[in-house]
Amino acid sequence: MQRRDLLKVASLAFLSTISYGAATSAMPSKHSKNSTLVNNKKSKPKVVVVGGGWAGLALAKHIKVFSEESDVILVEKRDHFVSCPMSNEWLVGLVDLEFLTHSYIDAAKNNHYTFVNATAIDVDREKNVLMTTEGEIAYDHLVFAVGIEYDYFNWTKEDKALEQRLRSEYPAAFVPGSEHITLKEKIKNFKGGNFILTVPKGNYRCLAAPYERACLIADYFKHQGIDGKVIIMDESNHIRIKDKGFSSAFEELYKDKIVYMPSAEILEFDLDKKIVKTDFDEIAFEDASFYPNVKAPAILEKLQMTRTTPFNRVEADIDQYTYKVKGTNNIYVCGDARPMGFSKSGNTAFSEGVNLAQMIADEIHGKKPVWKSPVTTCFSLLSTKPEREISLFTEYIYTKKGGMDFKNNITDEAWKTNGLGEAKVAYSWAESMYKNMFA
Repeated sequence: MQRRDLLKVASLAFLSTISYGAATSAMPSKHSKNSTLVNNKKSKPKVVVVGGGWAGLALAKHIKVFSEESDVILVEKRDHFVSCPMSNEWLVGLVDLEFLTHSYIDAAKNNHYTFVNATAIDVDREKNVLMTTEGEIAYDHLVFAVGIEYDYFNWTKEDKALEQRLRSEYPAAFVPGSEHITLKEKIKNFKGGNFILTVPKGNYRCLAAPYERACLIADYFKHQGIDGKVIIMDESNHIRIKDKGFSSAFEELYKDKIVYMPSAEILEFDLDKKIVKTDFDEIAFEDASFYPNVKAPAILEKLQMTRTTPFNRVEADIDQYTYKVKGTNNIYVCGDARPMGFSKSGNTAFSEGVNLAQMIADEIHGKKPVWKSPVTTCFSLLSTKPEREISLFTEYIYTKKGGMDFKNNITDEAWKTNGLGEAKVAYSWAESMYKNMFA
């Protein structure tokens, strides 16, 4: 069996292990208009999930799969879901917005839990109550699957005016929302010159995505006849994922369209003159998308549930084997906010949500929870005509000293011959994942 076939088998094996429905007749409850959204009756275990990204959606669904007697409430501040995975393809017109956009109402109805469109603002740990903008929700188990936020500190040193300009004029577009629309317009209206993309240090969302984005933008410039170059300013000293595939694409497909700059940390911005400075260079640009470091969201900082890690300045402070916030017995964090070195990516977060759902269900049923590795499956498009892809599959293990390592790592970076692009494997993967979360 060839290496590319091994990867396909591994990816399909992961998808086949995921349940596609919950065998329960429970339906979402109606929200009362008093101060308590969900009453604290003790007849059923109550699991509250804050955050409707890939981890939160997987967890809310699979709690009902593994513990159908539980009441599950998903709290999410957005009123609909837009996928960050596959958004690079949307930026250059390969998929439409409908492909990325899905309904939380449908997800809750189809998977038999309650969706509350609200923002979490505080927690009463003694009373086991989550406070939200729409009222209070009692819980027996509370999970924060709140993703990541940008951390501009290293660039701005708390210069709020500079941070605001970077956010509004040169958004990173790695958190779904208006910034993706802004970046798409930038690409569409670009007339030529240097277009800067940055790659942060640490463990950011998602490791391969900035390099894939560079390829697709360069591909767009090439096919539109735009005399422009994508300048990749990478704070690391090498491409940290699928290096062979991306490096060969830069050299063979985009030699005149991509300039890769390793160890290129921006030390100074002059946004009026459109210049950035490093230790070694001064680079002029016509447009840019500046991707800063990332951190755990402010709600976790407010609740004093964070710490500094070797990867990032602010991440959740949890036990890596149980996902429980340290000092608590029934509050958890999973997904991109967690401190472990797993990939901050959709597939990883989804599988982690499934695993934590099983662990919480085991606690509910009086069993000892067992940690399982999340699974990272990652497909990256390199070109559009013809479509070419590279891919990666990996799991994780903990070392005896508590560190993290990879296991069952398989990559397919032979984009000239692997047929992944022709088979549109990335699209099939995305469709399967969306179906799992929302159908």
